[in-house]
Amino acid sequence: FGTGKDDPAANAGRLTTDPWSIKVDGMVDNVGTYSFDDLTSGMTLEERIYRFRCVEAWSMVVPWVGFELADLLKRVGVQPSAKYVAFETLVRPEEMIGQKRRTLEWPYREGLRLDEAMHPLTIMATGLYDEPMPKQNGAPIRLVVPWKYGFKSIKSIVRISLTDKQPATSWNMTNGREYGFYSNVNPTVDHPRWSQATERKIG
Repeated sequence: FGTGKDDPAANAGRLTTDPWSIKVDGMVDNVGTYSFDDLTSGMTLEERIYRFRCVEAWSMVVPWVGFELADLLKRVGVQPSAKYVAFETLVRPEEMIGQKRRTLEWPYREGLRLDEAMHPLTIMATGLYDEPMPKQNGAPIRLVVPWKYGFKSIKSIVRISLTDKQPATSWNMTNGREYGFYSNVNPTVDHPRWSQATERKIG
């Protein structure tokens, strides 16, 4: 863990989450830039207790609070030709200091096949432990896909796009040999540099 001025967790308080807007575009009927409140109003929030598994072979059980991504997609109207959902996170390096590093090409990008996005277990989380989402955990809204490694669950989302082509995703772009587009949790398939047969449980 980092310390001092370079510690992302210690600097999480810098992130401005109000106001917040999310651009929805691509193959949808209702293209637009929506405020966080407009996009989430009327959604049924549920607590979902999921095991969260990191690709680095640790895991923890997290009680997320959120709503099904399918409900959001139905609201904006997915066109029949759409096959994938792409996501982008906020780019604001003066507040998100990790973005000053060249580890990845920013913005952070992720994507799902449409049927994965519509799965009832796939949620947009706005809280955890029955509290609003903390800034260091992806406030105000993040994706959670419990059968995929944690890096697929993109944080602080500002754009959702529907497309007919598999979208580029950040870790796959950076190192496709080690981080595939799908990245489903599978203890029988090792990461090229470590085993996935066991996991370290934390929390």
